[in-house]
Amino acid sequence: MSLRINDTAPDFEAETTQGKIRFHDWIGDQWAVLFSHPKDFTPVCTTELGYMAKIEPEFTKRNAKLIGLSVDPVARHADWAKDIEETQGSAVKYPMIGDSDLVVAKLYNMLPADEVAADGRTAANNATVRSVFVIGPDKKIKLTLTYPMNTGRNFDEILRVLDSIQLTAKHKVATPVNWKNGDDVIIPPSVSNEEAAKAFPGFKTIKPYLRTTKQPG
Repeated sequence: MSLRINDTAPDFEAETTQGKIRFHDWIGDQWAVLFSHPKDFTPVCTTELGYMAKIEPEFTKRNAKLIGLSVDPVARHADWAKDIEETQGSAVKYPMIGDSDLVVAKLYNMLPADEVAADGRTAANNATVRSVFVIGPDKKIKLTLTYPMNTGRNFDEILRVLDSIQLTAKHKVATPVNWKNGDDVIIPPSVSNEEAAKAFPGFKTIKPYLRTTKQPG
């Protein structure tokens, strides 16, 4: 069964570059971004891991933790991290899961259950291990994305979506197309005009179903 938004993120134990973890315990009361890779020492993923290392402080500001996953042993991750720092200019400080037995990739429906872990697997064999999961402190999945192997991911977009998810979890608002932190927001139809007048004084009605207001908070 595929994972959907608001499903509980599957828990697991795994070896990482920072020791063994149980995923839900590692998340704790924070947000988490799990992003996966089909193989170590692949060019697109090298740029991705380096960029995430560079912008990790932005996730920290949002009470979010990063964790990578690749279908290779932890020892190879450590060697790969040296290349990432050398070529991308940022050291990887977040943990990277070693998933050479494909347990986590299968658990998160990134590979079919009947796939077997074996030497000789290539990035092409693992092409669907190119996913992003944003998980809340309640351990529920808030966002899923899967990218083709030859397309680098836009992690600035993950930050933007995280801002929206956190804002809309706290306030009764929604965010419009191409919204960025600080832009006006939408008052959803579930909020009556009377409620909106109290919560969002001066809100603007464009259509009865389309009302906007300044970003709260």
